Amino acid sequence: MAAQTDSGADAAIKEDERSAPTRRLVSVDALRGFDMFWIMGAGSLVGALGKMSDNAVGSFLATQLTHADWEGLRFYDLIFPLFLFIVGVSLVFSLSKEVGRDGRSAALKRLFQRSAALFLIGIFYSGGLKNEWPDIRLLGVLQRLALGYFFGGLLFLFLREFRKLVWTGVGLLLLYWGLLTFVPIRNIQLEDRALETYSERRIGTVSDWFVRETDMVTGKYDKGLNLSNHLDFQYLPGKKWDKYWDPEGLLSTIPAIATCILGILAGLILRDETGDDLSKVRRLLLWGAGSLAFGYLWGLQFPIIKKVWTSSFVLAAGGWSFLLLAAFHFVIEVKGHQRWCRPFVWVGMNSITIYVTNNLIGYPGFQKIAERFVGGDVKNFFNGSAASGLGDLLVALVGLALSVLFCWYLHRKRIFLRL
Repeated sequence: MAAQTDSGADAAIKEDERSAPTRRLVSVDALRGFDMFWIMGAGSLVGALGKMSDNAVGSFLATQLTHADWEGLRFYDLIFPLFLFIVGVSLVFSLSKEVGRDGRSAALKRLFQRSAALFLIGIFYSGGLKNEWPDIRLLGVLQRLALGYFFGGLLFLFLREFRKLVWTGVGLLLLYWGLLTFVPIRNIQLEDRALETYSERRIGTVSDWFVRETDMVTGKYDKGLNLSNHLDFQYLPGKKWDKYWDPEGLLSTIPAIATCILGILAGLILRDETGDDLSKVRRLLLWGAGSLAFGYLWGLQFPIIKKVWTSSFVLAAGGWSFLLLAAFHFVIEVKGHQRWCRPFVWVGMNSITIYVTNNLIGYPGFQKIAERFVGGDVKNFFNGSAASGLGDLLVALVGLALSVLFCWYLHRKRIFLRL
């Protein structure tokens, strides 16, 4: 029935997808799980190790497991864009399978349903209707994943070709750079201290100040003094994560879609059957090196800033994402070493479930449960009598083990919630 209602173009796409292989890549699930591992508690584990050995290595690791205050790219800043990158990789396989089975119309319907469901889960994750309006956050991490998945999926379904997707991604990054560089904004920095100073000079609300200010500037990328932050302040309703603006705000959604497109390009490379797995690894490495080079060079003019998702940040984070995917694909698919990554696969195949569960339990997630077993006097004993920080390490280890055990149970029962 579906084949009879498809247009000629859709029918050709459908036939192409039917003939394409649909084997599930363990490397993609493992990389997704590796990414989630740090959110689940691996960061706390490394932090506890750092407390036990106060040296340059421990200090470096501790720094890498915190977000850059504004400019720069640390390992912890990579976790979110890497996940969005993997969303792009995954949708190549999931939507292709959907098109091959039921046609593009069915794939579009499923794309909309999944995106809407994830967006609503994101609002629930941020507190849902617990607070009164306007103290409700409409945009956040899961909402950005939903928007990236939706628009990335649309582009994949309608553009299809590798080169068209490349130029679309380039266009989005240049568009965002042009908007932040050349569109004039009021010369007001959105931070508490500046606002208090202003209120002493002029009677009125913060909004009054923002509207009445006539001094205009361009090409500003400072915290609270850039077009992305200013548009959030003026037009984003509800609660903002950073009070006056949101790191997952309105305008920065544009380059976030480009991050998903980079993942789609990686997915197309992995799905290409004209070469073997080793040649795919080489292509991923080439794209990774190129993205890193362009990202850090562009960062000299357009700084690498995660909180406004600058175009240089997209390329730099995308470059590392390509390289990580290449490494996982080489070890797991080319060399066939898969046993070591099973815990990552369990986590990766239920990434959304574990993310939301950690939120429902309350920060820091499963570590709160772990403290019921090895917290209090037990933790204090190991910290004081054995080695400084050993009790914290024990709590982090037990919390991480409980997280993995939970994902193993879901995997065994074949319960999956992912994109």
